[in-house]
Amino acid sequence: MEKTINKKEKKPISYITKEIIVYVLLFIWAIVVLLPFYWMILTSFKTNASYNAEIVPQFIAKNPTLENYAIAWTKVPLARYMLNTFVFSITTTLLMIVVSIMAAFAFARLEFKGKNLVFTIFLSMMMIPNELIILTNYVTITNTGLRDTFTGLILPSVLSIFYIYLLRQNFMQVPDSLYYAAKVDGLKDREYLMKVLIPLSKPTIVSIIILKLIECWNSYVWPKLITRTDSKSLVSLGIETIRTTLGGGQPNYPAMMAAVVCVSAPLLIIFLIFRKQIMSGVLRTGTKG
Repeated sequence: MEKTINKKEKKPISYITKEIIVYVLLFIWAIVVLLPFYWMILTSFKTNASYNAEIVPQFIAKNPTLENYAIAWTKVPLARYMLNTFVFSITTTLLMIVVSIMAAFAFARLEFKGKNLVFTIFLSMMMIPNELIILTNYVTITNTGLRDTFTGLILPSVLSIFYIYLLRQNFMQVPDSLYYAAKVDGLKDREYLMKVLIPLSKPTIVSIIILKLIECWNSYVWPKLITRTDSKSLVSLGIETIRTTLGGGQPNYPAMMAAVVCVSAPLLIIFLIFRKQIMSGVLRTGTKG
């Protein structure tokens, strides 16, 4: 019986050198990406006086304090802002995903006159500057008396052309033969959507939900423009209030950073838990078959 000895192939020096360079570049890039988060957390533990007294930025807090977190939660109604943001994000995301799924199914599977033209017009709307859309929405919401209401906050964010396109591409990956077989078995379009397409597209739908939640949670321009009272304001206004009014004439950056840490924590947790679903959902739309 012949004995075979598996010898590890030695990698050439050029290959090892390339690997070292790649890892060094990735390490440097990781530092660049994580540095703002470290600086945010570090600043939140500094007093406003010590922060303003720094001529050269200090990367270690000498006398860390939790005073800024107490300021963030007591001097402004941050809890109310976070509750408003939670309601806004959940409601907007649920409405958006329902509208997007129905529109994507219509463009992917249903046949109606002018379908391609309508879809082309939809895609062309993505080239309209966001500033113009915000101004148009502001005028519409104001004229309909919905300013400073949750309805006025939510309605302009329900439609997302990009997510409709993303879901349409995902639905089109399902073979046509499966659709025709379902029709032969007596399934209606609604049943085919609920029992076949949505389960098969679950990774993409989950990734869209998470990305939309993050988008709504981070909304700044539209909520600041459309809301006027604390009862309807989101966390973006709370952070801005801390920065401009609690520093004795100067911006209170440590207190603002403490608020940003509190506001960012739910998003970081959601992303860390569902990062695989986000990546797999996006990657699925890039391959057909």
